[in-house]
Amino acid sequence: MIVQDVIDHLEALAPLAYAEDFDNVGLLVGDKNEKLTGVLVTLDTLEAVVDEAIAENCNLIVSFHPIIFKGLKKITGKTYVERVVLKAIKHNIAIYAIHTALDNALQGVNAMICDKLGLEDKKILIPQSATIKKLTTYVPKNEAESLRNALFEAGAGHIGNYSNCSFNTDGVGTYQGNEDSNPTLGKKGKTHQEAETQVSVIFPKHVESKVIKALMDAHSYEEVAYEVVTIENRNQHIGMGMVGVLKDPMQEADFLAFVKSRMKTGCIRHSAFLKRPVKKVAVLGGSGSFAINAAKAAGADVFITADLKYHDFFTAENAMLLADIGHYESEQFTKNLLVAYLTKKITNFAVVLSNTNTNPVKYF
Repeated sequence: MIVQDVIDHLEALAPLAYAEDFDNVGLLVGDKNEKLTGVLVTLDTLEAVVDEAIAENCNLIVSFHPIIFKGLKKITGKTYVERVVLKAIKHNIAIYAIHTALDNALQGVNAMICDKLGLEDKKILIPQSATIKKLTTYVPKNEAESLRNALFEAGAGHIGNYSNCSFNTDGVGTYQGNEDSNPTLGKKGKTHQEAETQVSVIFPKHVESKVIKALMDAHSYEEVAYEVVTIENRNQHIGMGMVGVLKDPMQEADFLAFVKSRMKTGCIRHSAFLKRPVKKVAVLGGSGSFAINAAKAAGADVFITADLKYHDFFTAENAMLLADIGHYESEQFTKNLLVAYLTKKITNFAVVLSNTNTNPVKYF
C-alpha cells in the first residue's frame, strides 16, 4: 500500500469537496506515493505525536485538525507548527488532515457525539446547499438503459434511501456533421433525425469527474451533448451538526451530569435551567455558536457545543438550554471513529490510536 490508498479510504468517508472554504484539509506534508509502513491517528499533530509516529513506525499521521492552517512564510523551527513540519519531513512522515470534511460527513464527528449520548432519529442540523448537481444528456433510445447503468455505477442517481433514480423523456434529436465529422448514426453533410431519450440524473458534486467520464465512455456519439447544473436543494446527508432524541426524557441537571460522564469533560458551562425535560438534543463538535439559531429552529431542548462566548449564552433567549462542554472534549472521540473505520478498510497495516493527549486546556 501507499499513502494515497489510505487517503482514498478517508475521502470515501469524508470527501474533501464538502470541507468548509476556510479550512485547510488533505495531504499537508509528504508524498502521496510513498510506501506505507503504518498509520497513526490523532486529534492534533504536535511534536509529541510525531515522536509517537516514529516510535510506532508509522509514516502517515491522520490528524483531525490541520497543523498548517495559515500560510507559512518561513520554516525555521521558531513555532510549534514549524517544528512539527520540520520533524515530519526529516523523518519522512506524511500528515493528512480531515477536519471540516469529517464535521460535515453523515457518519462523522457529530454522529459520534450522538452515539455517545444514545440519541436516536439523527438528522443533519444545517444541511449544505449547492452540493447536488444534475446531469442532462441525450442518447439513442436503444442505448438509454446501458447509459443509465453506467451513470449509476459512477455514483449518480441517489436520492436519500433510493438509488438508480433518473427521469427520462423520449423525443427526436437532429444534427448535421461537417466534413471533418464522423457521425455514429447518419451521414456527414446531411441533417439526421434520431429517436433519442433525454436522461436526467442527480449526483453529489464530489463524483462529478467520475460521472462525466462514465458518460463519455458509455455514449456512442462522437460529440456528446450534455449539461451539468448545480441545484439549490439542501443535501440532507451532508452538513454541520446533528439533532436527535433521547429514548427517555431527562431532567436538565441529570442530563448534564450524563453528558459530563459520557463526554469525559472536566466541566460544563451552561445557560440557566428552564425547568423542563430534555428530549430533543442538538450537537455540534468544536466551535458552534453560529448554529444556535439553527438548533432553536429545530426545536432542540438543549444544544451541546463548545467555545461559547459570554454573549452567546443570551442568544438562546430561554428557548433552549446551551451547554459548552469544551472544544477538545466535543471532538476527542473522532480519532476512535477514524481508527475503527480504517481498521476495517486496511487489514494488513497497523492503524494506531495516538495515546498523546493534545488538549491544551486544563481544569483546576
